Formats: sequence, C-alpha cells, structure tokens
Amino acid sequence: MLALNNIEVIYNDVILVLKGMSMQVGEGQIVALLGSNGAGKSTTLKAVSGLLKPEDGAVTDGEILFLGQRIDRLDAADIVRRGVFQVMEGRRVFEHLTVEENLRAGAYTQRDARRQTQDLELVYGYFPRLLERRQQTAGYLSGGEQQMLAIGRAMMAHPRLMMLDEPSLGLAPLLVEEIFRIIRRINQEQKTTILLVEQNARLALAVADYAYIMENGRIVLEGAPAQLQENADVREFYLGLTDVGTRKSYRDVKHYKRRKRWLS
Repeated sequence: MLALNNIEVIYNDVILVLKGMSMQVGEGQIVALLGSNGAGKSTTLKAVSGLLKPEDGAVTDGEILFLGQRIDRLDAADIVRRGVFQVMEGRRVFEHLTVEENLRAGAYTQRDARRQTQDLELVYGYFPRLLERRQQTAGYLSGGEQQMLAIGRAMMAHPRLMMLDEPSLGLAPLLVEEIFRIIRRINQEQKTTILLVEQNARLALAVADYAYIMENGRIVLEGAPAQLQENADVREFYLGLTDVGTRKSYRDVKHYKRRKRWLS
C-alpha cells in the first residue's frame, strides 16, 4: 500500500534528517516504526502526509508511493482525500470545540450528512467515553480521552492508511493498553492499515505484523515482531531485557551501547 524509496528530507535547506529512508507497509497490516528520540520517525510520517512544508522541510530525493501513485509532490489535503490520515503526536485536538465538533471536522471531505451520522455512531461504539462527553469542550478532556478523540477524528475521514505518532505518550499504563486494544480492533474490523510510531516497543511489537527500527534517519533493522524480539540488541536496548529475560535497570538501558553495527 505504501512504499518509501530512498527518501531524503532536509529542513531549512541545510539539516539532513532522513538519509535514504526506505520502507514498505502492506495493505491490512499494522507496521511499527521504532527508534530513539531524534531518529526521524515523526519526520517520516510528515513526509508521507505532506506536513513538512509548514516546518520548512522538504523531500529532496526519492519517492513516496501510495497505492502505486506518487504522493510526495501533493499537498496535505490531496493526500487526505486519497486515504492517508496522520494522528499527530501530542493529540492536537481543537480545544475550543466540543467532542462532536472535533469529530465532524475529521469528516470535512465527506459531504453526505447521513454517512457522517453513521460514522459518528461507529466512533462512539469504539470510544464510549466520547459519547458520554460529546457536548463537552475538548480542551477539558483528560489526556487519554483526547487521544481517543484524535483517533476517532481520523476514523471519520475513512482512511485507507492511518498513521499514529506516539499514541501512548504521557498516558497511564491502563489507558495505553486500552487504546492499543482499540487500535488492533480498528485494524481487524475496519480493515484499516496502520503505520505506528511508538516509543513503547513492547506494546508496539505486541500488536504489529511487521516492524522497522530507525537510527539516524535510516532503517537499520526490520522483520516480524517475533524475530525482532529474539534479537539480543533489540531485547536489551528497546525492551530492557537481559539475555536471560530479566529486566535491566533504567540506568543500564540508558547507557547501553550496541555490541555491533546493524548496517555497515
């Protein structure tokens, strides 16, 4: 469904962030994109969704294909109309609008009022808390409820590909697990393909069908989640586990250095 072929992204004409980035997302899959802060994960999503330009960024080399058609030269609105929707890091709801007004904003490409009503019912079915707060101002929702609202707003656009940027950020563990269960349900029941950027490698690998690991603007490792979980470097650096499966201290994980390069 989605292919990035040797993408290069530069900010402010001088800062090279993505350096020959290549990856694929198969239709119907959940694909996880993992990596440390500053690896280029969010930039990758913005390159796909057309959101680089407001930040003085640009795709300067390579190509991005969605359903076989090149999209890296399109603006963000055209990319949404083709079926790609990004849920930004930090939730980014319209704080002064109600929950339902936020959801309807996600359906701005949908002109059928009856279909919008049906879509609202679908979203409320996945997120009953939003139904309870449908007339509440979004800025007064909890962090978890705002994340649910951001995902629900994306669903209103009927995306073929939904890209989620750090959906667990700043949320309590129980809420994170609930949101990840819903993400898996959306993938399975609505057949929505999902590209997931996530710091919580354990949860991401638990729901993903395939995963990539980024470092310094390029992919350094990829494979099925089970395969990556058996990789000693992934277990120690991303999952915080020793070779015998016990959990390492935060201090040990923080200062861990790979025993070898993943790419020459």
